[in-house]
Amino acid sequence: MKEEKFEYADERFADIQMLRYRLDGFEQLTLQQKKYIYYLAEATLAGRDIVTDQFGKYNLLIRHTLEAVYTGFEGDRELDDFQAMTVYLKRLWFSNGIHHHYGCEKFVPEFSEQWLREAAASLPADRLPEGYVSWEAVVGEIAPVVFDPTVQPKRVNQADGDDLVLTSACNYYEGVTQQEVEEFYARQKADYKGDGQPSFGLNSKLVKRRGHLEELRYTANGLYGEHIRRIIGWLGKAREVAENDRQRRVIDLLIDYYETGDLQRFDEYSIEWLQEQDGQVDFINGFIEVYGDPLGLKGSWEGIVEYKDLEATRRTQTIAGNAQWFEDHSPVDPRFRKPQVKGVTANVICAAMLGGDEYPASAIGINLPNADWIRAQYGSKSVTIGNLTDAYKKAARGNGFDEEFVIDEPTRQLIERYGDLCDDLHTDLHECLGHGSGQLLPGVDPDSLKAYGSTNEEARADLFGLYYLADEKLVELGLVPDAEAYKSQYYHYMMNGLMTQLVRIKPGHQIEESHMRNRALIAHWALENGNGVVELVKRNGKTFVQINDYEALRGLFARLLAEVQRIKSEGDYEAARQLVERYAVSVDPEIHAEVLSRYERLNLAPYKGFINPRMTPVCDEAGEIIDISVDYTEGYAEQMMRYSGNA
Repeated sequence: MKEEKFEYADERFADIQMLRYRLDGFEQLTLQQKKYIYYLAEATLAGRDIVTDQFGKYNLLIRHTLEAVYTGFEGDRELDDFQAMTVYLKRLWFSNGIHHHYGCEKFVPEFSEQWLREAAASLPADRLPEGYVSWEAVVGEIAPVVFDPTVQPKRVNQADGDDLVLTSACNYYEGVTQQEVEEFYARQKADYKGDGQPSFGLNSKLVKRRGHLEELRYTANGLYGEHIRRIIGWLGKAREVAENDRQRRVIDLLIDYYETGDLQRFDEYSIEWLQEQDGQVDFINGFIEVYGDPLGLKGSWEGIVEYKDLEATRRTQTIAGNAQWFEDHSPVDPRFRKPQVKGVTANVICAAMLGGDEYPASAIGINLPNADWIRAQYGSKSVTIGNLTDAYKKAARGNGFDEEFVIDEPTRQLIERYGDLCDDLHTDLHECLGHGSGQLLPGVDPDSLKAYGSTNEEARADLFGLYYLADEKLVELGLVPDAEAYKSQYYHYMMNGLMTQLVRIKPGHQIEESHMRNRALIAHWALENGNGVVELVKRNGKTFVQINDYEALRGLFARLLAEVQRIKSEGDYEAARQLVERYAVSVDPEIHAEVLSRYERLNLAPYKGFINPRMTPVCDEAGEIIDISVDYTEGYAEQMMRYSGNA
């Protein structure tokens, strides 16, 4: 497929635009590697329903009902109600549930409850969900969740002072309070006597039954067993065509973990996974990130299949190869630095399939494992997902965003010249080194920051990257062409944290998502503590960010990094709470209204997501796979219905 004929931007609905990503270099892979990717891709898609259920106990039932209406409704499909239901369904697919994937607030349906009841009543009985005898009963159960704004209004509530478990709609807990959850896992940690404390609670739902707390483990014979067994089946096929013995060992450990739910086995798998460096193909599959849990304990299911971009990986390997230098020269207290950085590896990769909590909206960089003790003893593995960032950049060309929000032409030229490079470098530094930097003091609980842990961690990694972007070491290593390049990232970062990320917030709402809170924290802290280093100024009636001293701004980032690292290293919950609540939560309503108005005139979608390529085995007459074909033409709704088994 020629570059000029590939359409990166695709369908748009609500506040979302769908993009496509290319699998550059896929045709040059060996048949064995292609088959390995294909089987891993199927394992990645097999867990889709898990994360949908994790994000809300009614999500699957609502999705099934709306999909049945979408395919089976025989009335006027041009009616406003049907069209509004279609948009709602597309948003549900995108967010893996009925709450916004980023802001976590519940969608407001623009179709009526009466219309849905009538549309569902016309559907055949053979489309009914298992266990239901009528569509009236189905709609009766889901109607309050969909239409009543007071029922499950937030998927993840982070409001200080609330019981975050009782007020969050995510499906990780049932019948328990925040205090009960915290005490339950505190007891597990206190009772554990071995080395390398497991990530207690990561792969389970905590429920209260007959007055007793019980963990329902996500295993092949436990909760989500049907889906996990399907994942295991595809992993078994992938094992047969793996590139090396260590990859086979990784798969064996992952399968054993899925079968037993043993978190110590998950740690063994994680260590083996990060040490597998020889193959070109890699994958993530499991209950990994904890952003979807207000307490930061429960892992949402996700999957990615990837293969190395060997040329671009030279950049990240240069960074990883100097990890000890960066750690030694960090502006944090020497007590909080790692005396010996171990096992830091980093690659630029091409995503080949996205799944679970990484689909359709995906991270552009990943650093794993998350366990601090594994990072300290064995290191970490980082990836920057090059083909996704490339799709973002190509889709954004000429959209007018910088012309509207960047203060002047010299700054726009700076961003034009260095912006893409420094965006990539900041992601690399954030993932490759930032998350793996620093250390906890002896005896500090890695979960001591509780609900503020995720924001603190993202701020720590971002600040690490920002600080070193301006270091002459990057010029020396040939990663940037000159000492001016970092300014492009500094300006964009401050503009985003102070202003432009607010396009993702509804009027009257606060900031709740951890990555957005992190950026707001850094930007507002620098604004308040910089004594004029950064200002918000008015020009022709519009507000702009003005940076008066870039070198001094780097000094501010250094000060804040030192404090954020101290907070993590010492487990200072109260300091984390004060920092987040003061700088990262509130929204200035006047600036917010202005940003929304200016952004609306650009007619841009604030959120982007991806349509996966479709992989199909090509077989010879004997039924043997001789190739894997890749098709980029499948539509968004077509893909989602196929994944749901309704195509």
